[in-house]
Amino acid sequence: MKKDQEKFPVASVPGARLLMVISPYYTGVADMMQRGAEAASEEAQATLDRVFVPGAFEIPAAIAHAARTNLYDGFLALGCVVRGETSHYDYVCGESARGLMDLSIRDGLAIGYGILTVNTLAQAEERADPKRGDKGGESARAALAMIALKRRFAETSR
Repeated sequence: MKKDQEKFPVASVPGARLLMVISPYYTGVADMMQRGAEAASEEAQATLDRVFVPGAFEIPAAIAHAARTNLYDGFLALGCVVRGETSHYDYVCGESARGLMDLSIRDGLAIGYGILTVNTLAQAEERADPKRGDKGGESARAALAMIALKRRFAETSR
């Protein structure tokens, strides 16, 4: 993590249950992101389950399927897409982001966006490393913050 960046604080959400949906296409990157997410979840005293999908494109559908079970308070979308020589990169990045935003807005899901969209694997490794970019931890903190916000609104609407 760069010195001029501060981590978003971990929201207090004891008992929250998170599901990490991971595309392990770039295994080393996915492993680092998982470690960051695990540390942030542990700090928040949240339970963290995980499932794996083939690629970033499949992450929104997996979250939609899991959301229907009502087992989870929030979700982490973890993956990596490295720019290649074709337009495939643009479609995967755009559609996975759109799918996650649709779920977040339409269904009110708390989703931490952790799909890295980079030009090189080195950029992904820097962003994924819990000691540098910590995008896995950032994704968990975002989901936890949204869970805390949903709980706050639920309490005030009673």
